[in-house]
Amino acid sequence: MEKTTQQLHSSSNRKPKTLQVSLLGIALVLLLFLASPVSSCKEEEKTSLLGFLNDLSQFSALNTSWKNDTNCCLWEGITCNVDGSSMDISLASMGLEGHISPSLGNLTGLLRLNLSGNLLSGELPPELLWSSSIVVLDVSFNKLNGELHKLPSTHELAMKVINISSNFFTGYFPSATLDGMKNLATLNMSNNSFTRKFPSMVCVDKPFFVVIDLSYNQFHGGIPRELGNCSMLRVLKAGHNQFCGTLPAELFNITSLEHLSLPNNHLQGKIDPELVVKLSKLIVLDLGGNSLNGKIPDSIGQLKMLEQLHLDYNNMSGELPPSLSNCSNLTTFILRGNNFNGKLTNVNFSTLSNLKILDFRLNKFTGTFLESLYSCSNLIALRLSYHRLHGQFSSKIKNLKSLKFLAVSHNNFTNITNTLQILSSSTTLSLLILGGNFKQETMPDYDTFYGFKNLKGLAINDCSLYGNLPNWLSKLKLLQALLLNNNQLSGPIPAWFNNLNFLFYIDMSNNSLTGDIPVELMEMPMLEQAKSDKNFPATIVFWLPIYFSPFLQYRTVTPGFKDKTRHTLYVK
Repeated sequence: MEKTTQQLHSSSNRKPKTLQVSLLGIALVLLLFLASPVSSCKEEEKTSLLGFLNDLSQFSALNTSWKNDTNCCLWEGITCNVDGSSMDISLASMGLEGHISPSLGNLTGLLRLNLSGNLLSGELPPELLWSSSIVVLDVSFNKLNGELHKLPSTHELAMKVINISSNFFTGYFPSATLDGMKNLATLNMSNNSFTRKFPSMVCVDKPFFVVIDLSYNQFHGGIPRELGNCSMLRVLKAGHNQFCGTLPAELFNITSLEHLSLPNNHLQGKIDPELVVKLSKLIVLDLGGNSLNGKIPDSIGQLKMLEQLHLDYNNMSGELPPSLSNCSNLTTFILRGNNFNGKLTNVNFSTLSNLKILDFRLNKFTGTFLESLYSCSNLIALRLSYHRLHGQFSSKIKNLKSLKFLAVSHNNFTNITNTLQILSSSTTLSLLILGGNFKQETMPDYDTFYGFKNLKGLAINDCSLYGNLPNWLSKLKLLQALLLNNNQLSGPIPAWFNNLNFLFYIDMSNNSLTGDIPVELMEMPMLEQAKSDKNFPATIVFWLPIYFSPFLQYRTVTPGFKDKTRHTLYVK
């Protein structure tokens, strides 16, 4: 019994042999790994990399780590494979200046080259486009210029991703070069100055295209019908060019499309109700800024995945189809600058609970403010200016707890006192444009007022309002722009304007104000700055980076680059 107990005791403390062997194996592998040296780069690889360094500015950020007497596999931005060949060069956003050396084309093992977000200039070396090894090439957001070179032969390239966007390239994309890239899946050449027609045979023998972005160039001619062969294409962006003609029927054969963006071209014709439903996976449809006509087809309601619909600044007309109520994923709905008419009640907006941006400015809708809109609790921006709407606002507008921007100017709404009382409780409202309503009513004043805590812009112009400048305006501590012009306000200009420290624009013209202009008004720091700024706009313009998705893909050199109207909001 005692022997048995001892055996049991000793066996319980003994580790299994298999476990001991496993732990020993892991330890040996770990020691070998720690002891093995880092891949040592080949001498010819180092020579090619130093050739690249020599073509950069002498103040390059790479000078500290790229030394001739060190292992180039340890240099910043360089990743080598086991045989010491550079397979990945990642030098994005490092402030590099100078030219891209053709010597990089000598790196026969290079798979990925990322030089985006620098200040590189000159031509793109053809050796990079013609490389038989590079799979991903990204030189976007630089200052590269000139024309792309033609491929000298028809040998097949490994290239899958090319991003040359946001540079200053000119000319055209050579068809021969594109023909050699049989595996190309992503081509982004947006925000350059390419001209002529885009190669029509782009997808004839290259079925792998997933993304094509031609936006912000000067391409002209029709949208290539051959794009219909891009059976795997998910994103097609060709906006802000000079494409003309109608939308080719072949385009709607790309049933994989999720993003179709063709704004600001010269496209004509109607949206075919039978063709558009073929794009059942569509998430973004942007055809704004063209010359399309006709109605929104009722079949649009079958695009159940649609999140963004942009048809602004066309010549479209008719009433809204009730089927739009079925687009329950819609977040952005923009129709401004058309000739749509009828009542907004055609659409049940209560089913569009995801809606964040609704912009119907400059159409001909009639009726009262739409009750079902009060159910859109996620709404951030609502613009219904320049219609024939009438009536009063309901207290239900308080349900729009995310609303930051509201513009309902130049309609026939009434009861400004009630409107301001209701809206003042909003803690999110940043910009409120009410001008052109409340004709010949009296500007309300309140003994106690604690509303509009975050209001930065207020427009109550073109209303022919009577009364004095109300004291409650002095409580709007964050106010930056105030428009009260074209009313019949009387009395003196109060000195409390000086308390509005952020106010940089006031328009009280065409009223019946009396007395002297207060000295305090002329001493306001923000007004002084605006007065001395030669670039300050004569007409106040509200930029809306919140309410429209910022174009992170495109570098705008100056405000209003190529297309100002689609990204600005004028108070009028």
